[in-house]
Amino acid sequence: MDTLNVSRQGKLVLIIGPSGVGKSVILKELRKRHPELHFPRSATTRTRRPREGTELYHFVTDQEFDRLIAEGRLLERATVHESARYGTLIDEIIPAIEQGKTVVREVDVQGFESIRTHPLFSGSTAPYTLQSMFILPESREQLLAHIAKRAPMERAELLHRMESMDRELSFAKFCNAQVTNHEGEMEETIREMEELL
Repeated sequence: MDTLNVSRQGKLVLIIGPSGVGKSVILKELRKRHPELHFPRSATTRTRRPREGTELYHFVTDQEFDRLIAEGRLLERATVHESARYGTLIDEIIPAIEQGKTVVREVDVQGFESIRTHPLFSGSTAPYTLQSMFILPESREQLLAHIAKRAPMERAELLHRMESMDRELSFAKFCNAQVTNHEGEMEETIREMEELL
């Protein structure tokens, strides 16, 4: 297992990309291959599933989530599927950066906007370094095929997904790097991500 040559100055690396592009597979592989990277947990109000551990999520009540917001302890937050709330905990990121670690975090475009404009990472006086990588599909058609393969859907739902996808893809230009995940070439995609990290 190779260890990535990371600098002493820690940083936050955001991974962004549309649904179905392969982010979760890439992150799972990076997590497995590079224990020196730090993958922060999300705070969430959703119910813990049977046999689910706490490696990925910090489970909180709605009241605790409200307190995290009030105390300014979240970098960004979102409500998913009109019910559960998710948030990026500052305490899961900043201490690791200060220890010189590279923190890798997957976010949606809304989270990306919130974090890249946050005073901790934005502007000439920002105390911490932020980098961002956008994972692109080989083509729009490839991505639509992946989405349709996951689960059959009505035409209206597919049109909604296409609209979301186009909106998400428009954020690629705001990222430091773009990586194209070509069909059947996941290993090459991961290698390129490793080089960028």
